[in-house]
Amino acid sequence: MGFQGALRQVIQAHISQFNRMDDPYLRERASDLRDLGRRILSHLQEKAPNIAERFSEPSIIVGEELTASMLGEIPIDKIKGLVSVMGSGNSHVAILARAMGIPTVMGALDLPYAQLDKVNLIVDGYLGKIFTYPSEALIENYQQIVDEERLLEEEYETLRDLPCETLDNHRLSLFVNTGLSADIARSLDRGAEGIGLYRTEVPFMVRDRFPTEAEQVVIYRQQLEGFAPAPVTVRTLDIGGDKALPYFPINEANPFLGWRGIRVTLDHLEIFMAQIRAMIKASAGLHNLKIMLPMISNVAEVEEALALIRRGYAEVKEEGYDVKMPQVGVMIEIPAAVYQVKELAELVDFLSVGSNDLTQYLLAVDRNNPRVADLYNSFHPSVLRALYSIVDQVKDEGVGLSVCGEMAGDPMGAILLMAMGYDVLSMKLDEFTKSESGDS
Repeated sequence: MGFQGALRQVIQAHISQFNRMDDPYLRERASDLRDLGRRILSHLQEKAPNIAERFSEPSIIVGEELTASMLGEIPIDKIKGLVSVMGSGNSHVAILARAMGIPTVMGALDLPYAQLDKVNLIVDGYLGKIFTYPSEALIENYQQIVDEERLLEEEYETLRDLPCETLDNHRLSLFVNTGLSADIARSLDRGAEGIGLYRTEVPFMVRDRFPTEAEQVVIYRQQLEGFAPAPVTVRTLDIGGDKALPYFPINEANPFLGWRGIRVTLDHLEIFMAQIRAMIKASAGLHNLKIMLPMISNVAEVEEALALIRRGYAEVKEEGYDVKMPQVGVMIEIPAAVYQVKELAELVDFLSVGSNDLTQYLLAVDRNNPRVADLYNSFHPSVLRALYSIVDQVKDEGVGLSVCGEMAGDPMGAILLMAMGYDVLSMKLDEFTKSESGDS
């Protein structure tokens, strides 16, 4: 097998791994890997194309599968819109496009893209629509929308550095969910006040073995230093379900109700302790670490995890590191935890509701299954009652309450959650500015 064949085999193995993941954000990383493989192959064959030469004037880029690297090769001032047949709003190119304010439509499956060369288009990223050969009236209508958007963006710029406070002086914190070191600068630029959820499984997924304690220290230190003195909430390894590691296979008939999250790490103390020690070492001198435990379904899991965290802290302290015992919290994402929040709150410093998983478990709906996706609704009365019940049960316990998930990044959801009494809303980076990007 030559270099090209070996490359294809390795890239395909990684793509297959990511394609099997249920998390839409992580699944879209398969597109990034495919693009990387193509670029390496083109250099191996000494046929690397120069895409930039094709765009001498402002254009809407239309293709079967647009990638982040393509975006990097074309001068930004020449890109007026993006349309991709494949991919979704979670793909890397869509995330970058949102950050750059480029109107984008992903997943335009029936688009005859090969017939659109030099055709006038309007790209409506809000509605996920493309208009070919638009009339003068339609152009005028959309130009008015563009002008209004510019005025709105100027207004947002004046608000970015102001505290998140209502007119009647109620303070609410806006945090970011992340798993990539590349998100640090963009998160701070958008006005994020801290990290509400750092997904540690991402650096585990991009390796062919478990990262060592020393390697993890470097990874976590980047996040903690990048946001210091603002708090950084680091979630312990949350694998299983839709997130598998190629070097740690978990084969189950029903993975979402199986061995995942805290259940895995408490069964493998060597994994849990290495991660806890690395987190605490990484916080030396910064003291802005918060540790969050995923998939908690009973009090005993929290008691065991707390004992191990205290042991890890004592070990690191004894080794001479300048550390403080971090705050510890749990994710409320299983219905059983909703009915135990008072008991859980007595043990920990904060609670964070995973609204996506909680909705999925409460409604027994896989939101990525197109047959039932329309039944997935974070504003379902049962979900809202559960969210309010959590606040009501712990109102006298003195614990912090946050929500991580899409509901926190929804303007209507944010108002409801604030009214219920949640202190912190933590959302994906792109939700800080609802931009011109959508799925067809």
